[in-house]
Amino acid sequence: MRKILGIGLIALSFVACKPTNDVKSQIGLKGEWTLTNVSYPKGFKVTSFHVADAKCFEGSQWKFVPNNSTGTVTLDHAGDCPTFSSNIVWTIGTDQSFNMKFVGNEKAKHITSGYKLSMVNQSANSFELVDDSTGTKVVYKFEKN
Repeated sequence: MRKILGIGLIALSFVACKPTNDVKSQIGLKGEWTLTNVSYPKGFKVTSFHVADAKCFEGSQWKFVPNNSTGTVTLDHAGDCPTFSSNIVWTIGTDQSFNMKFVGNEKAKHITSGYKLSMVNQSANSFELVDDSTGTKVVYKFEKN
């Protein structure tokens, strides 16, 4: 009986310690990326991440540091697009959900809102994030620098 109980506890500890993040996908994002294209249905006006028009994010620079799940986002546009830069924290769930918070210079624990997107078509040189939280599907395509 003790043997069965011991085996059961060991098995339970392995299940309980299963990571909730997809470490392999996170490591694949390491480095600097350019958001090359934002697509969504015609006739809609989309403001991305409560920052700027979605098209203003085309050409933006993103840096992902997987060992501490941090990074930066930088928009450097002229015209009607604002200049914007922020630190971010991010994770990729085992369901390929990409979770991100703009933290600026604050600690992540003090920021209570963020964004959940789906990560698709990940390769060594590109990936896409899909936001369908508002009923309008917005696809962000990234390419490695």
